[in-house]
Amino acid sequence: MEFKRILIAVDNSTCSEKAAKAGYEMARRFGAETALVNIIEPVAANVNPDLTLAPVFLETYDNSEENSHILLKEIEHRYADGVETTYLSTVDSPAHGIIQQADEWGADLIVIGTYGRTGIYHFLMGSVAEHVARKSACPVLIVPNKCDV
Repeated sequence: MEFKRILIAVDNSTCSEKAAKAGYEMARRFGAETALVNIIEPVAANVNPDLTLAPVFLETYDNSEENSHILLKEIEHRYADGVETTYLSTVDSPAHGIIQQADEWGADLIVIGTYGRTGIYHFLMGSVAEHVARKSACPVLIVPNKCDV
């Protein structure tokens, strides 16, 4: 199996840093194009009486988009080591956004980290990595937080 386009899903966590490290290592081995994706989770909008969005929501959205771009640049600077990187970010739920961005970008492989939570927390919160693996049209490499990459 040869991977030409590797999408690496990142957020601001240690497990996504491990995924980035593994994803870039694979990209170097395969000579693959790489995209970093960060999903901005939607914030509940406050609507003014005149049916316009409250300024707080707009500031939060702008700030999240700016923070997303900063995060992607940091991850690239830390792990890319010369691998050309495309930045992708969108407002969506994490699993759906990752899958949609992978489809639109034409990814051959998705690399994503996981905390490896179990029990009640996993039951209540679910697993983004698990959902992506079940719904993705391409292979998914799940990098556990306990993994030494």
